[in-house]
Amino acid sequence: MKLGEQLATGRRVLKRLIRQRRNRLRVEKLMAEIDLSLPTDVEVAVYYADASVNLYQLRQWFAPLHTLAQHRKVAIITRSPGATLKLVNESPVPIAYCRTVLDLERFVATNPVKVILYVNQNAKNFQMFRYGRMWHTFINHGESDKMYMTTNQYKAYDVAFIAGQAAHDRLKRVLWGYDLDARTFQIGRPQADHFAGELPYTPDDRTVVLYAPTWEGDRPAAAYGSIATHGERLVEALLATGRHRVLYRPHPRSGVVNAAYGQAHRRIVAALERANAADPAAQHVYDDGPTLGWQLAAADVAICDISAMIYDRLATGKPLLVTRPASPDAAVDTGGYLSACEWLAAEDAAEVVPAVDRVLTDADAHAALQHWASHYFGDTTPGAATERFHAAIDALIERWHVAEREHATDPVVRGTEHDADDPLDDEALSDRAAV
Repeated sequence: MKLGEQLATGRRVLKRLIRQRRNRLRVEKLMAEIDLSLPTDVEVAVYYADASVNLYQLRQWFAPLHTLAQHRKVAIITRSPGATLKLVNESPVPIAYCRTVLDLERFVATNPVKVILYVNQNAKNFQMFRYGRMWHTFINHGESDKMYMTTNQYKAYDVAFIAGQAAHDRLKRVLWGYDLDARTFQIGRPQADHFAGELPYTPDDRTVVLYAPTWEGDRPAAAYGSIATHGERLVEALLATGRHRVLYRPHPRSGVVNAAYGQAHRRIVAALERANAADPAAQHVYDDGPTLGWQLAAADVAICDISAMIYDRLATGKPLLVTRPASPDAAVDTGGYLSACEWLAAEDAAEVVPAVDRVLTDADAHAALQHWASHYFGDTTPGAATERFHAAIDALIERWHVAEREHATDPVVRGTEHDADDPLDDEALSDRAAV
């Protein structure tokens, strides 16, 4: 390693240590101000061993956890002081801060935990896996056709909650010797039952179109972004009708790699501003806020690039157009929903209005959409996924009681690998964030 690289690495390590120390002190101060003592009545716990950089994976579950907590005792186990500082102000359920393994053992010893939920594949999950007499359950943080959705790491968990038949089929093709019927529960997308929020416009008779492009990507195979190839023309066409309202929600990294992409984004924002100035009743929206959900539920039609947004929209069962990447190098999955979705090619972007009208009114398009929504998520009727989520938790707890009776005479072996000096800090994880 060259001297310059060594110095840069040293600076990063030093900064990380300083942040680590600062976050520990902040948590200690916070614990002196508010009660962060470990709870003692938790049945269902989410284990989050990751840094604050990946909190989006956990935030997706806030609303479902809040509803679950109405009839089960729920908490989130945190290991990182940085993540804990954020979650104290955000989490809808209690936080159990277990910085060390000894803290974790105290939590396990003092709570009647029956189900542990995991939202990602962080390597530190294995520190929790060593505790028996509870069901270790992978719930993931999304649904898509990406390779991550078929990782062999599923086998590390007792059971997994999956979205629907598409996930079942995907796993069946890849995981050898894995009993899908015994070890998975199909729960749909309970987050979709909470895709709500205060609208930044007054609803009227305009057709609301959500345009949610991704960023330009950092390599040719991931060049899915449509702002520069589709965006300006499709937005201009929708603004010109006088009967559409555009919700523009671009990926926050749009333009970080390609300056021209960022310029096209800014021109779209300026076009929305001009349209609103000319007709204040239009109430077009440029949305760069932190909350995602209401946009997917409120829009009559969504236009998405190849990204996780497709599947979150699909979970609503409402009309959807997918931009076809203009780059021939972009890798497009030829199976699943993308094999039969409603594509919008770059050369057709100016003709987006007829495409929007078609997916809104065409019976065949509607039937195809419902087929794929059901295939990926099961029943998308509002509330149905939440019911399946709760039923899966209830089934696991009942299964726990059955196992407890079967093993009533077995000796209880508690964890003995105490390691009070094995903290897991935000900064220590920043260079190896979970996928």
